[in-house]
Amino acid sequence: MAGATAAGAVLAAPAIVRAQAKALKVAVVLPRSGLFAAAGQSCHRGAVVAPKVLADLGYAVELINIDFESNVDVARTQTERAIAEGAQAVVGAFESGATLAMAQVCEQRKVPLVINIASVPQLTEQGYQYLVRNFLTNAQLVGNGLKLVKDLMAATNVQFKNAVFVHANDTFGTAQRAAMDKLFPAAQMPFPLVESIAYDPKAQDLAVEVTKIRAVAPELVLVTTRSSDAIKLVRDMVRQRYEPKAIISPGSPGLYDEEFYQALGPLADFHIFNLPWANAKSPVTQALAAAYKTAHPSNRFEVDCFNAGFTFEAIMIAADAFKRAGTADGPTLMKAVKATDIAEHVMTGGPIRFDEKGQNNDIQASVVQNRNRTPTVVLPPEVAVAAPVLPMPPWQGRS
Repeated sequence: MAGATAAGAVLAAPAIVRAQAKALKVAVVLPRSGLFAAAGQSCHRGAVVAPKVLADLGYAVELINIDFESNVDVARTQTERAIAEGAQAVVGAFESGATLAMAQVCEQRKVPLVINIASVPQLTEQGYQYLVRNFLTNAQLVGNGLKLVKDLMAATNVQFKNAVFVHANDTFGTAQRAAMDKLFPAAQMPFPLVESIAYDPKAQDLAVEVTKIRAVAPELVLVTTRSSDAIKLVRDMVRQRYEPKAIISPGSPGLYDEEFYQALGPLADFHIFNLPWANAKSPVTQALAAAYKTAHPSNRFEVDCFNAGFTFEAIMIAADAFKRAGTADGPTLMKAVKATDIAEHVMTGGPIRFDEKGQNNDIQASVVQNRNRTPTVVLPPEVAVAAPVLPMPPWQGRS
């Protein structure tokens, strides 16, 4: 791992490194309650085990775990408070609106913000100097997702006559819609996108939206969801006996959360999401998985690895920069963050590096399908552990 040294080698490090503070204080700001609680808690489980795994890699971090309650204003005020109380770096926040609010605070206070999960383009397009994003942008999520849909069609010899795009009307969903509107025509997809349908993620059900979908009768439903609204969407499809050939997310959460599996049982199977996933062959992934299973025996790393993996990597980026910088001074630490070059890490893709805007452009997506209520990589072939199933089986008769 670039920038990482074995514990035994630390004794030979320069005096400036030996003299630095014992551990970097990192505020990890996540939505552990409220609308995004399921995903926030999943991210948090990755943060909980990070100090031990990083210690074995020669790093030292002290975490300040913060719940921003799925509320943008709380995210802002809690970030301000954490920095005032000694946080030297910030990680977060899963939700894009909250991350934008935190970015403004970190910029003012000259404290590095390492984004674990948040995709709106503004984060790396507004000139923030104290921010890096180890996650895909909306355009990258959608672009990679659409390419993998074509790969999936080729691998299964299944064609789609038409598609609709269903998305939440929140910050993330609206940004995904903008990316879809821009990228779909250029992607030369072998089917038309006949309509985009927005919904309120706080709605009690999505019966009206499913009625609209049925009226169009697409063979493919492309979705941008989170777990709570993905559950509503599937339930209303089942109630209205609407069965597309496939439900595919070209880059969003929801379909892989434990909450989704628990609520829907066998109805949660065969949905597809095109996202980066944990690289099971990486020694860092293996170490994280082992620590996770010990600390969280009631949860499954196979389900949590997306949220937990990206959160762990964000903390690792801050810790690696701290070790190289030899100080937690904001400008010096941020310079080291921007110079990150970590070859061995958790998620699929090349080394963790950032461009001049603070964006990591080397993250790779895979096609992941729910099988027996477990996320299962089905493409590309070099990392797949099962073959994709298309069309998805009917709702009736699943067990």
